[in-house]
Amino acid sequence: MLVALLLPGAEQEHPHPLAELSALATTAGARVVGHLIQRRESIDAACYIGRGKAGQLAEQVHANEADVIIFDNDLSPAQIRELERITDCKVVDRSELILDIFATRARTHQARLQVERAQLEYTTPRLRGMWTHLERIVGAGGGTQAGSVGGIGTRGPGERQIEIDRRLVQNRLTALGRELARIDRRKLREVRNRRECFTVSIVGYTNSGKSTLMNALTGARVKVEDKLFATLDTRTRQWALGQGVSSLLSDTVGFVRDLPHHLVASFRATLEEAINAHLLLHVADVSNPAVERQITAVEKVLDELGCADKPTVLLLNKTDALSDPSMLQVLRASRPEAIPISARTGEGLHLLIEDVLGRVRSQRVSAEVLIDFDDGAALSALHRDAEVIEQQVADSRLRVKVAIAPANLDRLSETYTGMQIVRRG
Repeated sequence: MLVALLLPGAEQEHPHPLAELSALATTAGARVVGHLIQRRESIDAACYIGRGKAGQLAEQVHANEADVIIFDNDLSPAQIRELERITDCKVVDRSELILDIFATRARTHQARLQVERAQLEYTTPRLRGMWTHLERIVGAGGGTQAGSVGGIGTRGPGERQIEIDRRLVQNRLTALGRELARIDRRKLREVRNRRECFTVSIVGYTNSGKSTLMNALTGARVKVEDKLFATLDTRTRQWALGQGVSSLLSDTVGFVRDLPHHLVASFRATLEEAINAHLLLHVADVSNPAVERQITAVEKVLDELGCADKPTVLLLNKTDALSDPSMLQVLRASRPEAIPISARTGEGLHLLIEDVLGRVRSQRVSAEVLIDFDDGAALSALHRDAEVIEQQVADSRLRVKVAIAPANLDRLSETYTGMQIVRRG
């Protein structure tokens, strides 16, 4: 059973309030048997929805033989307990559902650790609602007499089970933190080592076509599924832009509205590619009626990551799936800088490549270098990391005119001592 509480103004923000929750539930492996929407002026402190509506929900749950209730809202532990008491059914809120999907999608060691940490951080304040064995554990079976089994040192009030559980969770969180910090340091070194290259990162709402775009631009053969959160792990590939120019292109995890903060924090290292990229490609599914809200949701998460001011190209993807072309015209009127594309058919990708190519070149400087004839390694590196404009013989050496990133020029001149810079800028 899917449930949503709509507060004043929510109708305009989410005209189809349960559409995304239904897709999330299906991705998690659930079969939706019914739904309930309530409109209220404020949240009910005890059970989120009103008690009368909670009773109605219980009737629908039993009538549809549902075994789980999924809310499109975040509930407090007390509200979950009260709803489960009234409906006699398991209750899951939006954050827990998304965490569950991430847990099933995680494939790499890093992703599994990130999801586990996010789940534990979500679960810790809810432990009291998850356990019924909150009586005190008494040493030696509860006896307090001198002859009680267990003897001196084992008697007394003991600890509450919940205190033991919290300590175990905290110990596991500490261990996860250390392991992830080690992985994060390595990841950060990898990302920062690429700063000398022009890096581009694909971001966007989940299921907007990011992996399809990655495949179309680089031939990466990234797995593509028509499901939410099909990609959790960042992949980076070489992107040949043509005319001797290339960049590094990375695909990232998709976003949704109200993405749990625990996940944003846990996946920060995975999103480091986007944080440190020179350019972001924001992919939006123009065939989705909620595309404007999805664009806003992505911009909100990017703002949380500190990427709000980073150069970004908005890509209006899936133009081939548009049933009403006027929607594209409306979007382009409000966002004239956006580029309409179809990652599946290749339509508009040449406009994207021209745009990125111009941005790469704008960050390059012109230079002339002299290289010995027998220094094939230096010449090869120059052709790899720069755009060679002209090459001619001068004073028994090669004079090469290039367009190159300043960092690459400095690195090459330090690596190949036989390379002499005669003009720069």
